[in-house]
Amino acid sequence: MTNNENDKLEPLRDVYSISRLNREARTLLEGSFPLLWVEGEISNFARPASGHWYFTLKDEAAQVRCAMFRNRNMHVQVKPENGMQVLIRARISMYEARGEFQIIAEHMEEAGDGALRRAFEALKAKLNKEGLFDIQHKKPLPPFPRQIGVITSATGAAIRDILTTLKRRYPAIPVVIYPVPVQGAGSAEQIAAMLQTANKRNECDVLLLARGGGSLEDLWSFNEEIVARAIYDSAIPIISGVGHEIDFTIADFVADQRAATPTAAAELASPNRYELQTKLSRQSQQLSLLINRTLEHGSQKLAWLQKRLRHPGRLLQEKSQRLDDLQRRQLNAISHALRHTQVRLSHLADKIQQQNPAQLISYRKERVILIRKTLSKNITLLLQRHREQLRQLGHNLHTVSPLATLDRGYAIVLHEHDNKLVRSYKQVKAGDRVTARLAEGNITCKVENANSEES
Repeated sequence: MTNNENDKLEPLRDVYSISRLNREARTLLEGSFPLLWVEGEISNFARPASGHWYFTLKDEAAQVRCAMFRNRNMHVQVKPENGMQVLIRARISMYEARGEFQIIAEHMEEAGDGALRRAFEALKAKLNKEGLFDIQHKKPLPPFPRQIGVITSATGAAIRDILTTLKRRYPAIPVVIYPVPVQGAGSAEQIAAMLQTANKRNECDVLLLARGGGSLEDLWSFNEEIVARAIYDSAIPIISGVGHEIDFTIADFVADQRAATPTAAAELASPNRYELQTKLSRQSQQLSLLINRTLEHGSQKLAWLQKRLRHPGRLLQEKSQRLDDLQRRQLNAISHALRHTQVRLSHLADKIQQQNPAQLISYRKERVILIRKTLSKNITLLLQRHREQLRQLGHNLHTVSPLATLDRGYAIVLHEHDNKLVRSYKQVKAGDRVTARLAEGNITCKVENANSEES
């Protein structure tokens, strides 16, 4: 067997080029992985004139090449440097020209703050789904609290700001301080426990949960789930005043009222004595004015009633005159009613007389006699008219009757076996029996011959 014959018997080989191999490997990688979050340390960072970023992301045991193109890195808030721990959102790919596995970064943030931010958003979404942020669960704040509770650090700036504000606005309100650590390990558990303690003691109308500003890590105790649930379970209204105006914590969303700062929280919890004094003064003036107007109106009404008040003797005279007038009107009404009744009775007597049975019977008898005469006359005329019509109809009927024809010597011939009328010689044949009906009686005949008149 020759080499050419061997070549024909061997199957065709699918030979890959390097370009094709790398392209299909890249397609397979990119189609097998979704966008991923990857955390690691930057090394070999390069920023060429094109504006793209190239670097290596590594951990203790491995490393991977990374690229972040200009249209993506221009939105990054951090400034990447070698040795920085970052969190990137990336897709898996391959650089075909060198056959190198790499990842393409779409987003970058510092790892520490980013992890906390993700935990914050995850817990926020979870608690929101459970209804801890619902408006209908929020409790109203008391307008005039008898006692205010403050849950915060006993040595921080927040407590000083709160006490200063409360003293300035309404110094008569007593304040109970529930000291807790506001950051560090175990602080969230202690805050939650103190919230429960304040509810058990039930000595305050409103609670202020506060601390000064700081980083996301510093405020993290107020982003813990245990604190959020303790706030939600509190029967006492809670105002959160954590951080500065731009800071938001999970505690802010669960609390019944959020204040931008501890000072703002104290302002929300307490009435303003100056505003109350102004309001009280204004209401006092309004009340005084209202009393004066009421007294003036009462005096005018009393004077008017005095003018309307008449002497009892004159009032009795008017009543007596009114009584005489009513008696006269009543007598007139009775007289009119009697006259009307008499006229009606007379009319009814006439109607009764007209309905006297003797008169009715006499009238009915005369009526019956007249109707009987009219009926007899009409019956006689009707009988005469019907007799004449009957005679005329009889004459007309006899004129067209076959009996008249028979009287003139004609006969009606019928087949004997079926009584059918014989109109033509063609309907019978010699030997048939027929019946001839005459003016008087019938004759049974036997046909001797049947032919036309012409023959």
